[in-house]
Amino acid sequence: MRKTVISLTDKELKKSTVIDQAIKGYITVKEAALALGISTRQVQRLKKKVRECGPAAIVHKNTGRKPANAISNETKQTILDLIQSDNFENCNFVHFKEILSEEYGIEIGYATLHGLLTQNGITSPKHRRRFKPHRRRSRKTQMGLLIQTDATPYRWFKGDRKYYALHGAIDDATGQLTALFMTKNECLERYFQMLRQTIKNFGIPCSIYADRHTIFQSPNKKKAEVDSDVNVNDTQLGRALKELNITLISAKSPQAKGRVERVWQTLQSRLPIEFSINGIKNIDDANIFLERYIYKFNSQFAVEPMNAESAFTKPADGLDLNRILCIKVKRKIDSGGVFSYMNKTFKIVETNSTGYIPPNVNINVLLSNDIGIKAEYKGHIFDVLRYVPPKRKKKAETKAKAVPDPQWHQVYSSKTKIQKYDSSLCDAEILKFLDEMSFGHIERMIDSTGMY
Repeated sequence: MRKTVISLTDKELKKSTVIDQAIKGYITVKEAALALGISTRQVQRLKKKVRECGPAAIVHKNTGRKPANAISNETKQTILDLIQSDNFENCNFVHFKEILSEEYGIEIGYATLHGLLTQNGITSPKHRRRFKPHRRRSRKTQMGLLIQTDATPYRWFKGDRKYYALHGAIDDATGQLTALFMTKNECLERYFQMLRQTIKNFGIPCSIYADRHTIFQSPNKKKAEVDSDVNVNDTQLGRALKELNITLISAKSPQAKGRVERVWQTLQSRLPIEFSINGIKNIDDANIFLERYIYKFNSQFAVEPMNAESAFTKPADGLDLNRILCIKVKRKIDSGGVFSYMNKTFKIVETNSTGYIPPNVNINVLLSNDIGIKAEYKGHIFDVLRYVPPKRKKKAETKAKAVPDPQWHQVYSSKTKIQKYDSSLCDAEILKFLDEMSFGHIERMIDSTGMY
């Protein structure tokens, strides 16, 4: 008959020796209980088991047996193959655990996953920084009291080394994302889209906390603090915020709007992975995905506000956001109802419903991706048509052009060059640059002969 070899650990060997001495009468049950740190009743049970089964009774019944809740070797290998694939490059362990549950149906504890990956030489890219004590600003008590907004350039798509700007807004009280929108560059148009998305999903906030980008405030504001004679006009976004009764608060540093900055760190860690596993490789698909991802992000990271009553206000009945969230400039029409904009001419279309515009009056020209180009006069919106004036006949004799003085031409070119790169731009120049950067494709629309 084959004998079973019992291998005892140091703890089990000590327990076996003490119980054996208690059985032989060398020590009392109470002394054995004190030596092993167990109760006297447990010592009595162990003495009975050792008499019946021998020293094997000391060994736990599950020794050498695989736990019932242990993951299989096949599942371990699947996890290791996934984490080492291109889709999950630079994926932190917490995010990877969530993806295993949602996408692959693999339920595993974080401690187990961390142990499995680190034992195989895989480290998380999300290292904890050394704790730096600082005082955080308390959250607002209600939703909608303060919205923090910003844009961050990043390489969002794997295999694409280009940087794209993600525009976003976050509620200060709850940490909820109210809007996410991606484009090639940080621009005025996408901040309009961000505001439109926030108002559609939540309502009109009380105030917005943003940096000192020229999209939000005029660069002349700093000059006005020193020289009171400097005139400071509202930017297009600043004008839109005033029309919506939203207070603009300027942050003096990135740390001042730390909550939206920390959101960027989270999104820069997670979104490239989410884009990769969902096959998203361009801005259009990313914006469609982000509309759904906002709800997933908020359900995971948002917190409850101190006051459950929301401070978001519902837009008034009849409020037309298209008239507010757009570029709005003043122009003067001639006696024929024609005005010029961006070196092109347009004619106003008058109907019985819109009314009549008298000649030689000032109008507002509205420009955005949603409405194209419109004209506004006393609250009425007019469509416009591209108007090409007839060419004048050339005169038979043309005067010879005066040849500019070389010295004067050199000075003029030098001044032009200096002005081109001057950082202190006037409001008209800022508006022109915003038009070119944000609405370049609208200029191509202007060249067509359709109605706007």
